[in-house]
Amino acid sequence: MNYKLSKSLLALAIAGVCNGAIAEDNLDSDIDTANKEYLERIQIIGHDEKLRTESGSATLIGEAELEKFKFDDINRVLYNVPGVNIREEDGFGLRPNIGFRGATPERSKKITVMEDGVLIGPAPYSAPAAYYFPMMNKMTALEVFKGPAAIKYGPNTVAGALNMTTRHIPDGSEGEVDFSLGSNGYQKAKGYYGNTNGRFGYLVEVVHLQSDGFKELDGGGDTGFDKNDVMTKFNYDLSNNGYSQLVELKWSYADEISDETYLGLTDEDFQQNANRRYAASQLDKMDWQHQQVQLTHFIGNERFDVTTRIYRNDFKRSWYKINGFKNGLVHRDLQEILANPDDEINTDFYQILTGVRDSEKEYQKIILGDNNRKYYSQGIQSELYLDYDFLGLVHEFNAGVRFHQDQIKRRHTEDAYLMESAELRSDGSETIATTTNLEKTDAWSVFIKDKIFYHDLEMTLGVRGEFFQSKYQNQAPGQQDDWLEKHSKIWLPSFSAFYKFSDKAGMFFGVHEGFIPTSPKEHPVVEIENSVNYELGARYKDNGTQAEAVVFYNNIKNLKESCSFSAAASCGDNLDAEYNSGKAVVYGLELTLGHSFALNSLFDMPVSLTYTHTQSEFSSAFTSDFPMWGIIEKGDNLPYQPENQLSLNLGLAASAWQVSVTVRYVDDMLEASGDDVLLSDVMAEAHTVIDVSASYEIGDYGSLYLKIDNLMDEQEVISRRPYGARPGKAQQAFIGYQYSF
Repeated sequence: MNYKLSKSLLALAIAGVCNGAIAEDNLDSDIDTANKEYLERIQIIGHDEKLRTESGSATLIGEAELEKFKFDDINRVLYNVPGVNIREEDGFGLRPNIGFRGATPERSKKITVMEDGVLIGPAPYSAPAAYYFPMMNKMTALEVFKGPAAIKYGPNTVAGALNMTTRHIPDGSEGEVDFSLGSNGYQKAKGYYGNTNGRFGYLVEVVHLQSDGFKELDGGGDTGFDKNDVMTKFNYDLSNNGYSQLVELKWSYADEISDETYLGLTDEDFQQNANRRYAASQLDKMDWQHQQVQLTHFIGNERFDVTTRIYRNDFKRSWYKINGFKNGLVHRDLQEILANPDDEINTDFYQILTGVRDSEKEYQKIILGDNNRKYYSQGIQSELYLDYDFLGLVHEFNAGVRFHQDQIKRRHTEDAYLMESAELRSDGSETIATTTNLEKTDAWSVFIKDKIFYHDLEMTLGVRGEFFQSKYQNQAPGQQDDWLEKHSKIWLPSFSAFYKFSDKAGMFFGVHEGFIPTSPKEHPVVEIENSVNYELGARYKDNGTQAEAVVFYNNIKNLKESCSFSAAASCGDNLDAEYNSGKAVVYGLELTLGHSFALNSLFDMPVSLTYTHTQSEFSSAFTSDFPMWGIIEKGDNLPYQPENQLSLNLGLAASAWQVSVTVRYVDDMLEASGDDVLLSDVMAEAHTVIDVSASYEIGDYGSLYLKIDNLMDEQEVISRRPYGARPGKAQQAFIGYQYSF
């Protein structure tokens, strides 16, 4: 399949559609030429033999790579991108924790996450924690932008942007079915069909994915998930009079029910059985639904193009899970209990969690909370590209504007349960409302970039502006007077340059200002996160060999974190509260190497390596109530920043079959920084994971494939958050059949 990746994330999907449009016989030659020139001009990342000259860090994982490894988990895909730091949680990647270049990975809230160039988080401004994440199975490409390359994609600009591309409408009849079965009740059913008839095109794609889970619940029960996704696209080509013009409508629906939990294990129990789940988590369940509507209009010729998109995302969820024990004469946080289960007081609570002992006293009742939330995000965005000459220099001008609205309504409740004979039973008391509030934001954002070409030098000057009004209101009965309204604005400059030594090699430099806004709920005394980020790199490509090395340095003026269930255990009355740390620095090296060896006329052996080295430290001493910090001394490392990460991909391919092996190593990571805080000096363990995939073409009858994740079945403690030690994914094997038509 031939696809083009846009210089503009906002124009990504439309570029593929236009690629089909230019093949239409009844379009005149002027339109055909204009489209071809447009596609050549907007391509920034590709698989051809040309040296990429974008002045900044940008990585593409294309459809061929995604198909090769058949990953359902976004974490496993992104381990092949340098500069990515991840805190795994459930093993399946259901709720990813992704950061770039040392940015806190919690719920991917510090990166800008997009699908087809549109913000896809439930409420990117008001509540950026990404409890919804699109299914990897429907993606045909991923782009990761870091440094100045990401300045145009906000609101969060300290780390970078991730864009996931769905399938574009084909220019002719095209379809595929994909079925697979595997261990732990794994099932996948996927299919799509699309076509273009004259000027009208359409696509329908459906994905179903489920598993019984790899964890073993005390007393039995599922620990897996069931996910569905349906996507449709329709477009109409309006090209005429020398202008390429197209309108596209996209609609999608997705849902998930997963028997997941925040409850982990004690270290001792983890060593005995890493996949055990305590009886107290038997009722834990996530249930969500997501819907998206997106209307796109594109118009352009050989000198300019404009892409405009109107979008609406709705997301609602019920996240029912164990929160802890009832407050009373004696009280212990779940993290405290699991960190020290042999303590005289903690022992009783631990035995209740495991079902060994029944609840006998009021404070031994288990509290389950339903974090019920409803979100929407909507907006309109438009982006312009314009080529022009000025003062004897060629310029490529790029500008965009977006008006965005998003909102979150929280309706959290709690219920009390008794542990009786290793089963949870309601104590009969009424459900208690705990959090009833609303946060919303209206935001205008603009960016302007001008790329100037002078011989072998390309320089890009850019600036991004964010202007928004946010509102918080406590909507609990009698508390409506508790509200806050804020107005914020900021300008973020950037500069980058690429110098081409030859057709094979060049180097680049960039600097930009990064920004993370505070939530609508936070008082203005809590400051935004602000940083100045630098990068220096070199790039080489020739005859199947490609290499890129980047040194980065992020000078963080003011680090900001928030207290949540997923990030820092129970926060009590400080749930969702934000904290400032002061100054910090993160710096390191990103390295990518790749070469395809032609062993003989029959066999090829592609090899690639991705390596990231990261150092981080606080630049000043302070004391914080944030559960990941505590008493910090100057020079203390930031949590969840592995010093070394390495992914090695080895392949062997012939005309009808291929085998691929991925070896991934991640260094140990601090669970918390500083002293006098739970999990001080405790490390999530270094681990190595090997994944294997193989496929065989059976001529006109499709292909068979085999996939084994975690071949050696090695499981280490990947994190002790939210509550207790958690394992990576256990070994999973599945076999599948794929047929294209």
